[in-house]
Amino acid sequence: MTFSKSDFPHIKWSLLTFLLVLGMSSIIIVASENFVAQSQRDQRNAKRQLSEARSQLATAKEDHENMQTYTLEYNALLKRNVIGNDQRLDWIEGLEKIHKQNRVPGFMEFKYAIAPQKPYIPTPPLDSGNFNLNLSGMTLQFDLLHEGQLIAFFDTLRTDINGWFIIDHCAMERTAATADADDFGIAHQLKAECSGGWLTLKNRNAK
Repeated sequence: MTFSKSDFPHIKWSLLTFLLVLGMSSIIIVASENFVAQSQRDQRNAKRQLSEARSQLATAKEDHENMQTYTLEYNALLKRNVIGNDQRLDWIEGLEKIHKQNRVPGFMEFKYAIAPQKPYIPTPPLDSGNFNLNLSGMTLQFDLLHEGQLIAFFDTLRTDINGWFIIDHCAMERTAATADADDFGIAHQLKAECSGGWLTLKNRNAK
């Protein structure tokens, strides 16, 4: 089919309508594509925000659980007088109680000395957060019948005295049975010397 110029007046309105419809269709197609693309971007953003919200919720739950755990641990340390000032008098009274009440089975004599408190730097270094670590060093000398009494002593020390005692080292040597007999005729078989100290935590913000 061919058209001449004389036919144009008869088809111009149809042609204009066609061009208008074609233009509108193109606009609708482009708009639809943009809408679909924007919807996909919105969906991705919504998924990302949902993922972030879930992650924040999980973190909040974990922080809440950790806070409960840390609160229990903190209160336990407070109860044992580990947090705060050194409890030198309590330690001395506790040691004397162990000695006088014969809390360790069998016969045992010991001497001790507690040094002034000083900052404690563990090896390897430890991140103590908002707390300063302090150590009141203590040396002990024992006359023992057997090595089991030494183990029993430190077990009793940890259960009977509030505080956090750490052992640095112990040295033990055997003695002559007749040379170290006491007034009751009991001969000490071993001598031991141990060093360690009482560890306390002090909040840097505490007044």
